[in-house]
Amino acid sequence: MRYLDRLQPLALLVLRLALGLIMTVHGSHKVFGGLHQFAGWVGSMGIPAWLAYVAAFTEFLGGIMILAGFFTRVAALAVCVDLVVAMVKVDFHSGLSAALGHTDKEASLALATIAFALIFFGGGAIAFDHILRGGGTGASKRS
Repeated sequence: MRYLDRLQPLALLVLRLALGLIMTVHGSHKVFGGLHQFAGWVGSMGIPAWLAYVAAFTEFLGGIMILAGFFTRVAALAVCVDLVVAMVKVDFHSGLSAALGHTDKEASLALATIAFALIFFGGGAIAFDHILRGGGTGASKRS
């Protein structure tokens, strides 16, 4: 068991890379390819259209921050809220049992779960957060 405990930083890195990459790509399509259309679609659901811009940049910039492990907990919180709102307003609109069984809707739930875990575990030892906290064993610390 101790061997597996030593691999926890690697596990957090894999979670961060998966969530960060997916959210960055997902957000980039909105930010660089159809932000105004996305805002119109969000507005048609009864949500203020300006929140579409917040959601798109949360997905894109939050994904980049999670990838780098930079302010991981804050970025994961923002992404988790974004995904939960998306699930409630879009995925589960017709009910939970109708949503499950559809791969894209299950993916939203899985990604929100990863974001939720990162809120509490942080980015791990292989992240900029760890370096900024003074973690690691640099040459300057050895003297």
